[in-house]
Amino acid sequence: MGKFVRLSKGFDIKLKGKPSAQVFDLEMPDTVSVKPTDFQGLYMPKVLVNQGDTVQAGTPLFHDKQFTDISFTSPVSGEVVEVVRGEKRKLLEIRILADRKTEHKAFRKVSVSDLSTLPVSELRSQMLESGVWTQLIQRPFGIIADPNVKPKAIHISAFDSSPCAPDYSILFKGQDHFFQAGVDVLKRFTEGTIHINTISTLEISTLFSQVKGAQVNKFHGKHPAGCVGVQIHHLDAINKGEIVWTINPAGVIQIGKLFLNGVYDATKIVALTGPEVKNPQYYRTVQGASVKKLLAGNLNSDHCRVISGNVLTGTQIGKEGHLGYFDHQVTVLTEGDYYEFLGWILPTVNKLSFSRAFGLLSFLNPSKEYKLDTNTHGEERSFVQSGVFEKVTPMDIYPVHLLKAIMANDVDEMEALGIYEVIEEDLALCEFVDVSKHNVQEILRDGLEMMRTS
Repeated sequence: MGKFVRLSKGFDIKLKGKPSAQVFDLEMPDTVSVKPTDFQGLYMPKVLVNQGDTVQAGTPLFHDKQFTDISFTSPVSGEVVEVVRGEKRKLLEIRILADRKTEHKAFRKVSVSDLSTLPVSELRSQMLESGVWTQLIQRPFGIIADPNVKPKAIHISAFDSSPCAPDYSILFKGQDHFFQAGVDVLKRFTEGTIHINTISTLEISTLFSQVKGAQVNKFHGKHPAGCVGVQIHHLDAINKGEIVWTINPAGVIQIGKLFLNGVYDATKIVALTGPEVKNPQYYRTVQGASVKKLLAGNLNSDHCRVISGNVLTGTQIGKEGHLGYFDHQVTVLTEGDYYEFLGWILPTVNKLSFSRAFGLLSFLNPSKEYKLDTNTHGEERSFVQSGVFEKVTPMDIYPVHLLKAIMANDVDEMEALGIYEVIEEDLALCEFVDVSKHNVQEILRDGLEMMRTS
């Protein structure tokens, strides 16, 4: 029997540019990129291909020297055109010139009935070799799941509550068969429960409501209700020494396609959103695709910031950048590189504020959508304890105290204050409402890495 959880804390950012329900097929991008920087916890990626090599979808491109069994594979077929490195030869990305038609590396096909009888070692081996294993994220720390560890539960967040979030019923329409197969595979890796966490305010897609072998839970509340860390906290909190896996529905479907079709299928539907987009809508493309064709002729201005992901946790990629591995959304905002004299004190109905101190009259129309930009309206200053962090964090933790413990390098205090339960997305709203303008997500990641490596 599933659970119903009502959250009283949080905040929905009403951003202009929500996508219409139309889905358009986008022609194959010129280049596709696989970036180690999309994954946390990598020790030292080792490149397995050279510039000029020809690859298929599912061909290993690199692996981590600490976990050599986990392959990071090509989403398309084509030619490796560039291996991009940064300081100290750090691997930043591998770019592939994509073929017009994708050729797939063949993996073993398995019938639905065999998914429950095949040895777990064979399931694990195929997932590791094909690259779909990288869809599994381990909590605490938000790193790629350790293949040698058995989690106490697996959580799948079946909705996104972030600004201009895509509709999962559109992203995964018609994928019920593969989703069920993916769940059947995941069940073999844990003795605990497979949790599918849905939103209570909308009709649940049959993709999630009719799945077998999983517990369907409902959440009601504002963002970050869709963050899987918040969901885990209210269903079965993570204690020291416990391991939980999380995975996006797209990853579950990808696992299903791997075993039923015998291919690594990296196609996905992406929502192009934000106030600087002329026609916000959905596009069918491929994982890691260049956004150049996605944006062509569809921007209101050239003076904008292109983000892979949402405005709270996404990554700035530029107009010719590439889609992030886990992202199903591209957001475009006006670049806020301007100074506004007395902007913080002038009453207005066009600015959004959680505390109502900035944009004093914005609360009069709660359904109003705002054309926000990237201006932070201030710079970093002393850490003010205002109590606002607790109002947007629907978890039984103290965000300010936790962040200060991280800044003080106090490992015992970090542990006591619940650092095992959160990653960046869970506290991203704190960064948005912070009057002190701290990089909350960056501070939290420093603390997580300190705990993980200590």
